[in-house]
Amino acid sequence: MELRVLQYFLAVAREQSIVRAAESLHLSQPTLSTQIKAMEEELGKQLLIRGTKGSRKVTLTDEGMILRKRAEEILNLVHKTEKEISLSNQVIFGDVYIGAGETDAVRFIAKAAKELYKSYPGIHYHITSGNAEFVLEQLDKGLIDFGIVFGSVDHSKYNSIPLPYKDIWGVLMRKDSPLAVKETISPEDLLDKPLIISRQDNNNGALSIWTERDLSELEIVATYNLLFNASLMVAEGLGYAIGFDKIINTSGNSNLCFRPLSPKREEGMSIVWKKYQVFSKASEKFIQEIKELPKPT
Repeated sequence: MELRVLQYFLAVAREQSIVRAAESLHLSQPTLSTQIKAMEEELGKQLLIRGTKGSRKVTLTDEGMILRKRAEEILNLVHKTEKEISLSNQVIFGDVYIGAGETDAVRFIAKAAKELYKSYPGIHYHITSGNAEFVLEQLDKGLIDFGIVFGSVDHSKYNSIPLPYKDIWGVLMRKDSPLAVKETISPEDLLDKPLIISRQDNNNGALSIWTERDLSELEIVATYNLLFNASLMVAEGLGYAIGFDKIINTSGNSNLCFRPLSPKREEGMSIVWKKYQVFSKASEKFIQEIKELPKPT
């Protein structure tokens, strides 16, 4: 399967039309149709559902949607590799790709980037947000160089550096909520409350351990991937969101407040990368700066 043909396929998927895709690619429509048909024959699967004679619109089959996702990942990785190779000389500039969840520890990453900028202004940083499962998936595929993950690290697959931060778990709520008068929140406080919890926490069972209740016994009204979205649901009165501190600004005119859990629950974190990974010079400088950056007291 040629990269060129993958680009042709993505153009068809984007335009939802072989005619419009051919125009954007500066190809004839028969040439593009032949290339797509040959790809379908090579894979042994139909990728497009062609419209009727009166309609030029095409839609993707299930196999076509899978190929679109993988083709985007493949071409992004090729582009990243080409840039790293073309920039592999004594001049240090290039791109560093980092995946992270919502955490105040991103400040530490920003400090490292700021220090490097003084000597290497040609290094650029690209932050992708997501939970641990998403970050590790991106790391394994080579789409990012580093990931920030919470908890233990699988050292059979990754190298890591612990970060000097711990995120505190608590409850995000409206300031006019009944629990807002409390300084800390106990499991008993939440047993009859509508809860909005992290999808990752929903999977790893940490909330069950803290509350000593099965999740089915709790009133979970929603799950979230990013706490900002959960904060909007809290603001509208849907429920109480359980998440990390320092992510949502609750100062000033905000109608939200944050109360830590009791017993206290906190998470350490590490920056990780694949074992035996060959870094670009920009990535080498970045991880060196992370190692040398003074740790906050």
